[in-house]
Amino acid sequence: MIDETVEQIEEMQTHSSSVVAVRAARALQSLTDREFPAVEEYLRSLERNSHALRRANPSHASLHTTQRQIVERVRDADPDSLEDAQRETRVAIEEIVEQVETAKLSAAKRCADQIADHDVLLTHDYSSTVLSAIRLATEQGSEFEVYVTEARPRYLGRRMTRKLAEIDAVDTHHIVDSAAGHYLAACDRVLVGMDCVVDDVLYNRVGTYPIAATANDQGVPVSVVGSAAKLIEGGFAFENEFRSTAEVMREPADNFTIDNPAYDATPMRLVDSVITDESLVEY
Repeated sequence: MIDETVEQIEEMQTHSSSVVAVRAARALQSLTDREFPAVEEYLRSLERNSHALRRANPSHASLHTTQRQIVERVRDADPDSLEDAQRETRVAIEEIVEQVETAKLSAAKRCADQIADHDVLLTHDYSSTVLSAIRLATEQGSEFEVYVTEARPRYLGRRMTRKLAEIDAVDTHHIVDSAAGHYLAACDRVLVGMDCVVDDVLYNRVGTYPIAATANDQGVPVSVVGSAAKLIEGGFAFENEFRSTAEVMREPADNFTIDNPAYDATPMRLVDSVITDESLVEY
């Protein structure tokens, strides 16, 4: 299960950062059903597998944070037996999963209170927290028109489009990334998720920066929504991921280079507000 989860994360089959963190945590649970000759052998296996999960996507701050919390929790418990170590692992996993899911829901609820009925929104990529916020707002009676970028090259925005299209109160439009500037003038707000915020820089799916810059030029506020755990003050160095060139072009690249970064860096001066489970911060 751990190898399968590592592969899913590497291939971006699991791309929402909260979902990544939960699946990675659940993957460690498979170790609690295995036999080990000693506690220390189990702890080494736990650390080794946790490291493999983290390396599957070095850019996911929430993945790194939750994996580190699980391993440290079990280590600090100083278990006397294999059974104690495995039980402590199961408890740590359940607490982390609940923490991630609760924070995500709380952030979505706070965001739902900030978007107004009949707002025209533009969102980029797929964010399960943004999706939850819009769904919660419609359950309270609001209606929206939403423009969703396709988020090339992986087209992750297509999933967002399909999910929003299932909501009767949302008039959903799917657009190519380069058309964002064309529609922004008609929008009330840009609403995006976040991978993390480090040192006054928002790291999110590539394409976020030009959308935020264009929105800033056109006077359209940009709101970022996600767990407060993604606001990193230290101890984490963001590492961008460069994806396979086949995602961009299947033909051979003769005499030219294909670059395919997964994320870009948006200065927080282009962001108007950050909405988390703990607070609403306006800039």
